[in-house]
Amino acid sequence: MGALVDEGVRHIVLSPGSRSQALALVAAELERRGILSLHVRTDERVAGFTALGIGRETGMPAAVVCTSGTAVANLLPASLEAHHAGVPLLLLTADRPPELRGVGANQTTRQPGMFSPSVRLEADLPVPEQTDPEGGAEQSLMLRDVAAQAVAAALGAGTRSPGPVHLNLPFREPLAGDLPDWLSTPVVELTALPADDPDAAPVEPEPEADPSGALYQGGGGIGEADLPIEPEDRPVLLPRGPRTVVIAGSGAGPDAEALAHAGGWPLIAEIVSGARFGRQVVHGYRALVADPELGGRIERVVVLGHPTLSRETAALLSDPEVEVLALRGPGEPLNLNGATTPLDTVGVEPGEPDSEWLGLWMRASRAASVDLSPAAPDADGLSSAVPSERLGAIAAELGAIRAPVDREALVDAVWRATWPHDRLVFGSSRLVRVADAVLGGKKVPVHANRGLAGIDGTIATAFGIAVASQDGGRPGVTRVVLGDLAFLHDVGGLLLAAGETPPRLQVIVGNDGGGTIFDGLEVAGVAGEDAMDRVLYTPHRADLEQLALAYGWEYERVTTRTALDQALTSATTGCRIIEVPLPR
Repeated sequence: MGALVDEGVRHIVLSPGSRSQALALVAAELERRGILSLHVRTDERVAGFTALGIGRETGMPAAVVCTSGTAVANLLPASLEAHHAGVPLLLLTADRPPELRGVGANQTTRQPGMFSPSVRLEADLPVPEQTDPEGGAEQSLMLRDVAAQAVAAALGAGTRSPGPVHLNLPFREPLAGDLPDWLSTPVVELTALPADDPDAAPVEPEPEADPSGALYQGGGGIGEADLPIEPEDRPVLLPRGPRTVVIAGSGAGPDAEALAHAGGWPLIAEIVSGARFGRQVVHGYRALVADPELGGRIERVVVLGHPTLSRETAALLSDPEVEVLALRGPGEPLNLNGATTPLDTVGVEPGEPDSEWLGLWMRASRAASVDLSPAAPDADGLSSAVPSERLGAIAAELGAIRAPVDREALVDAVWRATWPHDRLVFGSSRLVRVADAVLGGKKVPVHANRGLAGIDGTIATAFGIAVASQDGGRPGVTRVVLGDLAFLHDVGGLLLAAGETPPRLQVIVGNDGGGTIFDGLEVAGVAGEDAMDRVLYTPHRADLEQLALAYGWEYERVTTRTALDQALTSATTGCRIIEVPLPR
C-alpha cells in the first residue's frame, strides 16, 4: 500500500472483509495521517465504479481493495468499462492461500485470471511469509517493484491504453497484527491542486517507453504543421483536399475542436465528448450525416474518442468507401469498416481550408439548431394600460412559469446551469440521446461510461468524479443526469460511509416510470404492449423520496422549468436528488 502511494496513488476505495483486513488497517492509518483519501463502500460493485470515476477525473488509478470470493467478481463490471474506455484502475483482491483453492474451502474460488481478458497486467503474488518491520527485506523490495509495474501498466505503459490492473493478494492466518514500523516514517504528503486554479489538470507521471511506437495519452495528440515538433513526435500531416469531417466521441476532449479548427472542417461532437464547443460544431448532426446531399458527400473522417450515440455515425464509420482515420486513444482501437487507419498524432498541411465545404455544413447546422431558451416576458404587454393586453401578457407569463418539464427542457436546464469548474455526468439512459440531439456548444467537462455504455454504476462513477474534482477544496458541483431505471440499478451508490464528507453532487432523475429508451428501438414496432411492459419497459413503483430519506440525501421534486432552474442553481453543500417527472 505504501509503495502504491510512492507511485502516485492518492485514492483507495475499500469494501470491508475478513481476508483483506490487513490492507484495510494500513489504508485507515494512511488516511489518518493525511497521506491518501480513503472511501469505504459496502458494495464491491459500487466500490469499483467509484474508483473508475476517480480514474476518469484524475487520470491516475484509484486502488480498490476487497476480500475474497464473490466480492472479487463484483469488480468485473467496472473492470470491463475501464478496459473498453481506457481508464486506469487498480484491483487489489485479497485471497485464501493457494493450498485452499479447489478443495472446497469456504469463500474460495480461482481468483487469478478472473479479469484476464480485460487487464493490462495481472499477478498472483506469493503469500507473505515474514514480517518486515524495516521494510527492506527481499519480500518488501519485490512488492515495491510490483507496485511500480502495476501503476505504470494502469497508465498504459507498453500497451498504448490505460486500463485495469489486477493484483491478487493471498494471506494465511493470522490475518492482522501490529502495524509495521515503516508506517511511523512519513511516506509522502497528500497534495492537491491550488484552490485558485480549479481548471488546472493534475500532473500525470510520464509513461514508460513503448517499444511498439509513440503512446497516445489523450491530450497533446494534435500538432499544427507550423509548430516545432521533435522528429519522433512528428504527426501525420493530412492534406486538405478530401471533403473531411471530424467526429468526436466519448473521451475526445478539446483536441477534437483544435483539429477541426486547424483543418477548417465540420466538427461532429457527441455531447459526451467534451468537444462540443467552438465555431465549427455541427448541430443536428444525425440528420445531416444521413442526408445524401451532405453526409453522402463525405470522403474522409478523422475520429477522436469513442463514438457510440448515433446509428448514423456508426454507419458512416462502417462505410468502406469512406477513408477513416482514428487517433489512438483510450480503449479499444476503432475499426468498424475493416480498413480504418490508426494514427498516434495528426496535423494539417499548410494551405487554405475548403470554405465551400465548411459553409455547407455550417448553414445546415444553423437551420437544424434548436433554441430551447424560455420565451422572454412581453415587457410592453405587462406594462400596457390596456387591460386586455396586460392580462394576456400576464397569462402568457404564468403559462410559461407553470409549463411542465419535458426531456428537452430538462437537459437544457442542466446544460445551462453547468460551467467549466463543474462536472457533468450522463447515464446510459434516453436522456443522453436527447441531450445529444438538442444541446448547443459549451466548453464543459463531461463524463459518461460509454466504453460499454452499460446502465450500471452511474451514481458510483459520479461519486468518484465528484470527490476527485473537489479534492483540496476546489469549487464546482458534479451533476449526473440519468433515467429512473439507471438510478434504481445503482441505488446502492447512494450509501455514504459514516465519517466521510459528502461531495457537492446533484443526481437529476428523469422519472418516466420505466425504460422508455426502448420506444426508439425496432422491438417497439413488433412487440405487444403487455410484453413490452413486462420484459422491456419494466415499470416500477419505487418512491424516490423515501429512498433519499433512507440514504440521508436531500430531495426535491420539481415539475416546472422555473423550479428546475432554481433547484439546479441553489447552493449545494452535499448530496441531493432532484426528481423530474416525465411523460411516458
